[in-house]
Amino acid sequence: MAAGLSGKIPVGVSSCLLGERVRYDGGHKRHDYVVESLGKYFELHPFCPEFAVGLGVPRKPIQLTRDGTGELRCVQVDDPRVDHGRALRDSLDAERIQRLGLCGYILKKGSPSCGIEAVPVWRGENPVGESSGIFAHALMQAFPWLPVEDEGRLGEAPLRDNFIQRVFVLRRWFALMEEWRSKPGPAALTRFHARHKLIIMSCDPASYPTLGRLLAEARKDDLAGIAKQYLSGLMAALGQPASPGKHANVLLHVLGYLKHKLDRDEREALRQGIDDFQEGRVSLQTPISLLNRQFSRHPDPYIADSWYMNPEPGELALRSGS
Repeated sequence: MAAGLSGKIPVGVSSCLLGERVRYDGGHKRHDYVVESLGKYFELHPFCPEFAVGLGVPRKPIQLTRDGTGELRCVQVDDPRVDHGRALRDSLDAERIQRLGLCGYILKKGSPSCGIEAVPVWRGENPVGESSGIFAHALMQAFPWLPVEDEGRLGEAPLRDNFIQRVFVLRRWFALMEEWRSKPGPAALTRFHARHKLIIMSCDPASYPTLGRLLAEARKDDLAGIAKQYLSGLMAALGQPASPGKHANVLLHVLGYLKHKLDRDEREALRQGIDDFQEGRVSLQTPISLLNRQFSRHPDPYIADSWYMNPEPGELALRSGS
């Protein structure tokens, strides 16, 4: 696993998005944002399942179909008897993903092997449905807690911010687990949960007390099992992108910590900053900065420890509108 919080965060990427000429036509789909922006903070690990199973470059195009039993197949367009589905599923190297400590995966949109959604399923010359690509489906089944996106969805600011946030959260979880192996105990899990409270509330408010109860009821003889359950629940909750309304509720919750420390004008100025964000006039970083300015005058240990209020520099740099 990736050690600590130092260095770039390891993330898997479809090889063609990094400019490698592994496409069926011998080309690539280099994505500048992935390479140049995310590449400043993420250690990008390329993988192409089609190339890995020996289909070659160039190669005959493939597509998804369903056989008479409903099983998803991945066949050559010009000869549907040639099915690469099993090989593409088996190309998933779970041990490699764990060894590298990958904290996310960026896949090629629409690919019959790598597309995460809306990949056409064909019957003859007619599309009859949609599915995930063969490799993408295997990846998401094997690692349901792993942040996975495609380069198309990264073009949408809320989805991009959500993916980046989940990658940073998962890296912090891996760092915690490294420390936890030498000194396991519930206290470290409880603090991790508290430090991420506001992030969880901005995505799925109802999950925060549920996850808290899971930790509170943990038995000392089953901490490892509880940690796995917690990770699954945490990443499922964070998989729901935050909305301006949910962010505003979190910011008002934070403002409550200053309730008896500010005068009326100061409180109103902060509320106006939150309203300006909710109405789309400023970025999220504006009300957070306004609040943190007040917390510098009136320190609070909980706020100082919060990843929502004090994100890592890399996460802050990649956040939309920061």
